Amino acid sequence: MKIKIQITVESDKGQPKVVQEVAHLDRFILRPETLGLTLAEARSILAGIEQRVVEQQAAEFMAQQRICSHCGHERSCKGRHHIVFRTPFGKLRLESPRLYHCQCESDDRSSFSPLAELLQERTSPELVYLETKFAALVSYGLTVELLKEVLPISQELSTTAIRQRVHQTAQRLEDELGEEQDVLIGGCQRDWDQLPDPAAPLIVGIDGGYVHAKDQQSRAEGWFEVIVGKSMSQDGESSKCFGFVNRYDTKPKRRLFEMLKSQGMQMNQAVTFLSDGGDTVRDLQMYLNPQAEHLLDWFHISMRLTVMSQLAKSIEADDQPNLSAEIAKELERLKWNLWHGNVHKALQIVEDLEYALDLEENSQEQRKLLKAVREFGTYITANRTFIPNYGDRYRHGETISTGFVESAINQVVSKRMVKKQQMRWTDRGAHLLLQVRTRVLNEEWRSTLSHWYPAMHETCDAKAA
Repeated sequence: MKIKIQITVESDKGQPKVVQEVAHLDRFILRPETLGLTLAEARSILAGIEQRVVEQQAAEFMAQQRICSHCGHERSCKGRHHIVFRTPFGKLRLESPRLYHCQCESDDRSSFSPLAELLQERTSPELVYLETKFAALVSYGLTVELLKEVLPISQELSTTAIRQRVHQTAQRLEDELGEEQDVLIGGCQRDWDQLPDPAAPLIVGIDGGYVHAKDQQSRAEGWFEVIVGKSMSQDGESSKCFGFVNRYDTKPKRRLFEMLKSQGMQMNQAVTFLSDGGDTVRDLQMYLNPQAEHLLDWFHISMRLTVMSQLAKSIEADDQPNLSAEIAKELERLKWNLWHGNVHKALQIVEDLEYALDLEENSQEQRKLLKAVREFGTYITANRTFIPNYGDRYRHGETISTGFVESAINQVVSKRMVKKQQMRWTDRGAHLLLQVRTRVLNEEWRSTLSHWYPAMHETCDAKAA
């Protein structure tokens, strides 16, 4: 059996049809490996079809450009050169004539290259989408291997090219982000009263993770912090995540605000922010919504109390045999008061613990616990306005912990940048990758590129129809 694959091109202006052969196949004995198309054949056919299609598109475009749109005269050609355009189906070499401007357009005889000006990026949006999406999900090296395996793409693709593509697209996102402001609440109470009824309250959790720093001499020496947040509606219908490198990003508050706006946040909508109480995240969540409440995450309080309880078990004193049990009892009282939002009483217990442990002749274990107690007191004092009655909120089914953010840190940062990945990161490289990765995880990356390239969205709709 001999099979020929041809394409037919019909011009809108009534020109004769163009029929071109793309490939031919020979099939003899039917076997599982000869049924249908092999991967190599599919690659070759796709590359051949696209080459013919693009040649015809470029030829029709140049035929239109040869005619002056003002006077109808034909522009003269100065010369011809070739440009390279990359798509998911290969690297195309296109003839790009250089034309003189018509005399009715300009007095001087300057020239221009219409095709080169049209294809300035030299890469199709579909290829940009594939390269950046997979690079956001897996390592740059695996992205290269994957694209080479399934697409008839040029073998010259490299990890450097993929990384540069990610940086370019992410930087475009950064450039489109609005200016940073300390206060992003808009309007007044009269405007908010006229808004439609808000959707379900939003719950926003913010926490930090760490990745290896590239500018350190060894892997064990340096890490830097990445702030990750997740926003979800109280009814659990929608959720989105965001991330940024704290010491690199200059627009963190704007970034969070735009994410909340993309979830439909209104100024009359209730928003609950939960964080670990660090200075960075505490400032980040302020002045974004007039209905917002800001809470210290119970998980981080409980974790610190657990560490102090473990230290208390190791305390031994000859003159105070019951010291360990007494301190453990006081720590339970401290936990109970914080659980019920009694910060004033909790700080008094912290002072009592400091007094009991601050002795001239204390052991190393006592000094460790004393340090932890003092740090805990400072922590609670700095966040005392963010400590609610956790017990009451818990009984009413309200969120008191950022456990859902821990999974977001694992999803956004750890899986791609820490666990099995041996890379070390620059601040800029990690930050830009996070912008693409969060868009991919939020299932917004295709729509983002469709906003930049509207015809890409139209093509997708046509395929769906």
